[in-house]
Amino acid sequence: MTVPVDLPPEPWTGRDDGPGTDNLRWHHIVGMGTAQTQEQTQEWDAAFVGFRSDEGVRRNKGRPGAAAGPAALRAALAPMALPQPLQALDAGDITVGDGDLEAGQQRLARAVTLLLDRRRGRPVVVLGGGHEVAYGSYLGLADSRAVLDGARLGVLNLDAHFDLRDDDRPSSGTPFLQMARGEEQHGRRLNYAVLGVSQPSNTQRLFHTAEKLGVRYLRDTECGALCVAGVDLFVDAFLAGCDIVHLSIDLDVLPAAAAPGVSAPAAYGVPMEIIEYVCARVAASGKLALCDVAELNPDLDADHRTARAGARLVHRIVTSPVTGETPAGEALAGQTLAGAAQRAFPAAERLQPDP
Repeated sequence: MTVPVDLPPEPWTGRDDGPGTDNLRWHHIVGMGTAQTQEQTQEWDAAFVGFRSDEGVRRNKGRPGAAAGPAALRAALAPMALPQPLQALDAGDITVGDGDLEAGQQRLARAVTLLLDRRRGRPVVVLGGGHEVAYGSYLGLADSRAVLDGARLGVLNLDAHFDLRDDDRPSSGTPFLQMARGEEQHGRRLNYAVLGVSQPSNTQRLFHTAEKLGVRYLRDTECGALCVAGVDLFVDAFLAGCDIVHLSIDLDVLPAAAAPGVSAPAAYGVPMEIIEYVCARVAASGKLALCDVAELNPDLDADHRTARAGARLVHRIVTSPVTGETPAGEALAGQTLAGAAQRAFPAAERLQPDP
């Protein structure tokens, strides 16, 4: 099975601080290949594939430009410093340049399936692209050996929108309803949860569709820094109901100040620290098989803030399981300040009380 891809010219470049594993950045450890070449037989901790598509956003009457998202995400991730040595594969880009979104999603699905099956247990990260990327990602995961062998699939969407539109043509607003129908065809019910739903951005019909499908969700107003206990319960309940996870991140879940470069910037949004915390918890669970990052529009970005936010989330997702760092809700709630102080000030520098 072959998958036509575009290999970007030298996408992984950045600062070099000298030799040694303690100077590694992402651009040092990513090798270029394709989903079907022998480069994939080497060990890797994560694989990337881009989905250069604006067609779903265009059909959804949004602002196009997300096709340039994969390149911007790579450029933002490349100079980030690694906490320890890793190996990663970049399998290139699937390009939707002819308006045929459905064919592009099928090509993405084949690439994702190949990557998942070659290295089971290692996450595949899809760099979007509009949120239509999520359906192509799902098709690839649904056809992977893990799901075909009976693993319970769970889809967690970090998003201001349900993306459950019932439109005649698939778009960036329809991927999760398409997933639900796909699961129904296989005699399964889609285990779908959304964190960050914005009430003003979703009609009552969408809420009714979500209820009909049994979708669990948290509103953006329930995801602040003071709501960590509720976020924990939500994520734990989701993880308990599945064996493998498809994590979909629509960057418009973040506040507009953190993510201005999206088609629909959020007036409220979920704080970056909560989104990163959820990503790290999912990654640390050992159940993450697939993650896609959607809706980055570099033409609308300011100071590359959105690209850097998306890249940091990818960085945390991939490095959390390797470093063994397990996020704790108490840290966000401010209950481990003593531990933070110990990390911030070496023992010799701490003020000692007078005898």
